[in-house]
Amino acid sequence: MYKVRRWVVRHSRFFEAVYRTFEPVIIKLHPVWKRIGYGRVEAPVRFVEKNVKGFLFDCQMCGKCALSSTGMSCPMNCPKNLRNGPCGGVRANGHCEVEPEMRCVWVDAWEGSQQMKGSDKIHAVQLPVDNRIKGSSSWLREVRQVVETHDPDSPAN
Repeated sequence: MYKVRRWVVRHSRFFEAVYRTFEPVIIKLHPVWKRIGYGRVEAPVRFVEKNVKGFLFDCQMCGKCALSSTGMSCPMNCPKNLRNGPCGGVRANGHCEVEPEMRCVWVDAWEGSQQMKGSDKIHAVQLPVDNRIKGSSSWLREVRQVVETHDPDSPAN
């Protein structure tokens, strides 16, 4: 997984383009998700999301994905679970102080973000993980958020 994760970060611009193509499609499927019921569709979507993002990004399924803001480097791979930048213990070679054989997730995040069109997103402050949503689909949560933002009178459920 580690090698795949590092490869993805090195190709973050490509994965940013894939995400920009994928996001509108999954949002347009809102009527389908709504008709089936978000509760019913959660398990199969979560299964697909966990396997795809797990393989590519070593995703930890925190429920609030930040990949598009962190250079396609999942901040939840940080042994300290830091979501807003590196700790003070990054080694001179860019490796983690806790796991010296692993490159710091945030060094990768910075390098990956600099290749992306949305490179300034890395400066956005990420909210702490809400453990109540850990393990759930961030894809479906994003759809609901976009739909509610565009039409606040129409409930996403």
